[in-house]
Amino acid sequence: MTTVELDAARGSRGGSRLRRAVVGWGFALPFTVLFAVFMAGPVLASLLMSFTDMRSGDLRNPLAVDFAGVDNYTRLLSDELFVKAAVNTTIFVALGVPLTMVLGLAAAVGLNSALTRFRTVFRVGYYLPVVTSIVAISVVWRFLLQPDSGLVNNLLRLVGVDGPNWLGSTSLALPSLIVMAAWRNLGFQMVIFLAGLQAIPQHLYEAARMDGASRWEQFQHVTLPMLRPTLLFVGVITTIGYLQFFEEPFVMTRGGPLSATLSVSYHIYNQFGFGNYGYASAMSYVLFLAIVLLSVVWFRLLHHET
Repeated sequence: MTTVELDAARGSRGGSRLRRAVVGWGFALPFTVLFAVFMAGPVLASLLMSFTDMRSGDLRNPLAVDFAGVDNYTRLLSDELFVKAAVNTTIFVALGVPLTMVLGLAAAVGLNSALTRFRTVFRVGYYLPVVTSIVAISVVWRFLLQPDSGLVNNLLRLVGVDGPNWLGSTSLALPSLIVMAAWRNLGFQMVIFLAGLQAIPQHLYEAARMDGASRWEQFQHVTLPMLRPTLLFVGVITTIGYLQFFEEPFVMTRGGPLSATLSVSYHIYNQFGFGNYGYASAMSYVLFLAIVLLSVVWFRLLHHET
């Protein structure tokens, strides 16, 4: 092939690549524009807003707000209400994530090993709360936990126990929300864990049984190591969701009693409602940073090269 023919071939391939790129960007353009206008733009605006003293009264002239630097972020350290919300959120995550993962994994192991005939029925039953509105679930649980007429305390009375005011106690309100959240979310985790369990090669269990491994040893040395990618996914997703918990206290306790169930997301919501846009934006990015850091921790703990 002559030099002229090679140049022509290269030019043809270059033109073909350019046309494919133009067509590809043409298909991606509608999403790119929507993403930039409704996602990237507001995120960037909120980041800039977190370094200003912007309030609701400044919306008519947002360019006239004063630059506050990191004052909003340093102010968080002396905000007792934010510190309380951060502690509540930390407790919610530290207790809720392991509890939900243990329950979800236990349900998945039970369905995978024993209830093979009715696996689909139980899978749908456990998963049903996940697709049910969190507001509806919160309203139902609020009635279940009523001190006088709630089903929980009525059952306790049958065995001679006087049940407490679950949502009215500063020491029991947050644990009550944790239990409700674990009950609601274990179905999602169960389905994910069940898929991970069914992907484990059976010959690994057969080899372990031939070596005399007990059921617990098989679970410890075969199931858990093979479930590491699944555990990583479930842990990250659950942690992100629990760090942002909002609907439960909003519907059931309004953050009370005495801010015992106030979460960071709820506090951010209140600050936006009060018109403190710059301060609320700073809180949002502190929460975002916490999400990133905990996600990195999960990857450090469970990620491995395949």
